[in-house]
Amino acid sequence: MTRFAAIADLLKQNRPGFSLPQQLYVGEEAYHFDAEVMLKSVWLYACTVAHVKNPGDFYLFELGETSAIIVRGRDGEVRAFHNTCTHRGAKLCDARTGHVPRIMCPYHQWTFGLDGKLLAARNMPPEFEKSAYGLRPLALENIGGLIFVCFAENPPPIDRAKADIAEQIALYDLSRLKVAVQDDLIEPANWKLVMENNRECYHCDVSHPELLKSLSTYGFGKGLPEDGEADVVDDAKFDAMLEEQRQRWEELGFYRDLVEFPDGWWHRVARLPLAHGAVSQTLDGKVASQKLIWPHGEEPTSLSIWTQPNSWHHFCCDHVVTFSLVPLGPDKTLLRTSWLVHEDAVEGVDYDPDNLAAVWRATNKQDSKLASLNHAGIRGDGYRQGMYSVEEKLVDAFKTFYVERGVAALAVQGA
Repeated sequence: MTRFAAIADLLKQNRPGFSLPQQLYVGEEAYHFDAEVMLKSVWLYACTVAHVKNPGDFYLFELGETSAIIVRGRDGEVRAFHNTCTHRGAKLCDARTGHVPRIMCPYHQWTFGLDGKLLAARNMPPEFEKSAYGLRPLALENIGGLIFVCFAENPPPIDRAKADIAEQIALYDLSRLKVAVQDDLIEPANWKLVMENNRECYHCDVSHPELLKSLSTYGFGKGLPEDGEADVVDDAKFDAMLEEQRQRWEELGFYRDLVEFPDGWWHRVARLPLAHGAVSQTLDGKVASQKLIWPHGEEPTSLSIWTQPNSWHHFCCDHVVTFSLVPLGPDKTLLRTSWLVHEDAVEGVDYDPDNLAAVWRATNKQDSKLASLNHAGIRGDGYRQGMYSVEEKLVDAFKTFYVERGVAALAVQGA
């Protein structure tokens, strides 16, 4: 019997339109299953090309006990390797980010090129072949500047997501951006609850005053014509405004229809108008950076991308904000938020970092509190699987992805 037989039984208790069984949210065994099996079987968003902008730049992406080095080589290619020396297994890089001319093990100084090849290993026997001891590669895909990795030996397909996402974010040219601000927030809640909170705006109207200065709740699980919810959400003013915006986007040549987890895939791409005349996700609705990152001026539009199971992204005319998360325990989640601006933007001249980050810093803290309350309530005896509202269909989509990929990962493990 598989180690995770109890998890398999819990996954079978999934109810369409309802939340998960209690122990899949708060149980220690579920955390180990997620970190060791389920999340290693899928593509995970790690960082952007701006995080490893120059040859020798590296970035660590860690899941449970497994650590990956994402590094840009001298040839300009971005690669991923296990952060483990092929001599006796020491961790090669401990800093979260950095720059190195080559990768050297701190234990016995084995030295590797940025392409993973072993360059030097002292006092090895005559039969030793350096070519057999290069760093172990990990699957990596560059999707228009968003870097995804997969820890599986046989990663699942990524071609449809790559095509849909890369085509729409090409306009922003992430290779010409830089990381202006990065925050790590440890949320006291299970990672699935953090993700579920992100996948709906049912809570937004009373919880996110800063965010709603520039972002409408429409389009986040409700209100778009494609949602087919006219009987539930009837806002003629929004529909008229959206139609006017779409006509302009079509004239400019960058409008595309909503992409919403097509044919069982794991990505959603939506171009949405900003609210209240805002042109950026800032407290005053004005641009946060004077160096715009696209060619159409101060446009009141944002491109939003969600990927299952661990990321979401917002692209404005002047900056990009990306979010990734990984579980640190059954009740602890790392949320990493990065704000990107044009590479030529000068801090203190073209942008103020605090102003750039203000909206989502406030929103992240508010969401963290909500997720922690959700986690605390689920732990109690009163919890039962709850029914989703009509505005929480994206929560149901995430939960369905989790269950389906969990079942599939267990099947592979048991094979």
